Amino acid sequence: MSFPSSVDVAIIGAGAAGLGAARALERTGLSTIVLEARDRLGGRAHTIEPASNIIFDLGCGWLHSADENPWTGIAEAEGLNVDHTPPPWMRPSIPINFPPAEQSNFRDALLHFFEKQGALPENVPDVPAASLLEPHERWNRLIGAVSTFLSGAEPEKLSARDFARYHDTGVNWRVVEGYGATILAHADGVPIRLGSPVRSIDHTGRRIRIGTADGTITADSVIVTLPSNLIAEEAIRFTPALREKVEAAAALPLGINDKLFLSLDDAEEFETDSRLFGRIDRTAIAAYHFRPFGRPQIEAYFGGSLAAQLEEAGEQAFFEFALAELTSLLGSQFAGRLKPLQIHRWGTDPYARGAYSHALVGKADCRGVLAAPVDRRLFFAGEACSVHSYSTAHGAYLTGIEAADHVIAARRGITRQLKS
Repeated sequence: MSFPSSVDVAIIGAGAAGLGAARALERTGLSTIVLEARDRLGGRAHTIEPASNIIFDLGCGWLHSADENPWTGIAEAEGLNVDHTPPPWMRPSIPINFPPAEQSNFRDALLHFFEKQGALPENVPDVPAASLLEPHERWNRLIGAVSTFLSGAEPEKLSARDFARYHDTGVNWRVVEGYGATILAHADGVPIRLGSPVRSIDHTGRRIRIGTADGTITADSVIVTLPSNLIAEEAIRFTPALREKVEAAAALPLGINDKLFLSLDDAEEFETDSRLFGRIDRTAIAAYHFRPFGRPQIEAYFGGSLAAQLEEAGEQAFFEFALAELTSLLGSQFAGRLKPLQIHRWGTDPYARGAYSHALVGKADCRGVLAAPVDRRLFFAGEACSVHSYSTAHGAYLTGIEAADHVIAARRGITRQLKS
């Protein structure tokens, strides 16, 4: 679209939060524009389809709390197919080097760990999640691996209070055509300017001045939906500076999570949507999802410090790590059945710098600080702003709607003042 010089509301970022805000402002009579630095929509939701019937969700892929998740209804309304197959982590893993009885013991230990975090009272000091692990528990290293899959960081770095506030119904579904494809479809008709990174926001005057790669645009209100890492790095220069926002964002860093897709020859040997842990005796491992949707693929999932180290080493390092783990479990001949297909390193992505947020110990309240409006003109949204649904696309979407509601309420207040 053409670049306007002035709008009522400018929205920074065309991910789930930004699109949620834009949709909520439709039919209000307010002029809007969504400014997106990337050359695509979706933010950390990114579906690609390089060939017919070959689909990769390189970013978020699961409709968490799917029975309450607004993206479920959006996908269905867009004519997309929501698959209700239970996720592999809610079923027994392939019993290679992990007998069913040991899997049962591990699940009990994992659930006990989750329950202890969830039971942390609000009136006691926060603690690292790792402090709630049972001493000398055999499964602590594997529990640590699961924490990296869930949060992109090891339990030592995670706020137990943040986890206790998280809301999850336990229902997890997928969109066959992709989560990113769902968000893309929902953007149809929204005024968006791609390839237009915002560099500065000056809120000293009566109108806010937004400096972009395409020039300056003025607005009465701005909704910022940048990932927390970019706010912490001051990728946008605010004038006056917003130190409280920068500090809150730094306390809510994005963990590292990456998916490597592998082609798998003779895939029918494995059950559809089955799973295998690379190891069960350490934290720095990958988890392997065999035949997602019945496709001849393996989706390898990496998190935390391991993912960060592999990102630094390059894309080939992911494949070599996966090859080493899988051949140790399935034999050296298995290597000939695998080829790397796709990966996206979210930690090195200049417009993300990570996967999704977690609160540092003692910093769970920073989510509210990050979300708080400034002078009834600057508003903030995104998954890091969500107290109960952080790290999810639906949490981001709902904060976008909430930010739009704040914009509308603020403008009504201004209108009443002018009339009086």
